[in-house]
Amino acid sequence: MFLPRGRMVQRPGIASPAPGSREFATECRRLDRRPPTYRLAKRVFDVAFSAFAITVGVVPCLLLAAAIALDTKGSPLYSQVRAGRNGLPFRLYKFRSMVADADNVEKYLTEEQLAAWKRERKVCDDPRVTRLGRFIRKTSLDELPQFINVLLGNISVIGPRPITYDELAEFGNDVALLLSVEPGITGAWQCGPRNEASFDNGRRQAIELSYVRDACVRLDATIFFSTFRAMFGRRTGI
Repeated sequence: MFLPRGRMVQRPGIASPAPGSREFATECRRLDRRPPTYRLAKRVFDVAFSAFAITVGVVPCLLLAAAIALDTKGSPLYSQVRAGRNGLPFRLYKFRSMVADADNVEKYLTEEQLAAWKRERKVCDDPRVTRLGRFIRKTSLDELPQFINVLLGNISVIGPRPITYDELAEFGNDVALLLSVEPGITGAWQCGPRNEASFDNGRRQAIELSYVRDACVRLDATIFFSTFRAMFGRRTGI
């Protein structure tokens, strides 16, 4: 169900309002066809589940943060500006899985890896990822601080992957549709054919937009339980 195929169709010659503008936000709200009851139920679940996760995980997270600080010689938390619902910016929080100066990509990546990073914002066998970082990525523990983002209303537990403003160009004229819903900690792309569905082959865009169009309680439940299978059944992050 998470395998729509085909590259996104562009519609050249149609000007779209810029993300972050009032016109863009209006367009996003127009494209959001989710019933109010579904949105309310989704928000109630987000708050309840995130509050539970933070309460249960506060002590393990403090211990993990200390281990990360020792491992990376930097802050255990990493934040980056991402595009949120209606095109509004927010800071996404994660546990650091890379060396402290990971933003200096030219220092660590080969020319081939650098080209892949510029295209997909991720590379295989990234030399910047620490040994502990590989473990927390494999188990998705690096995503735990994002429950704070959920409580703040920046993202949802389930939704499209939060992306940077540079990556919005990959969605062409469907950017407003993508940002008509909240991004998510997990989603159809994250727990589906993640590494095989890329921006380059168009499958990642197709998967994310398919979720936006079909979002409902049943689909969210399927993704929620599939996430646990992805976390504990196979590697999810790179």
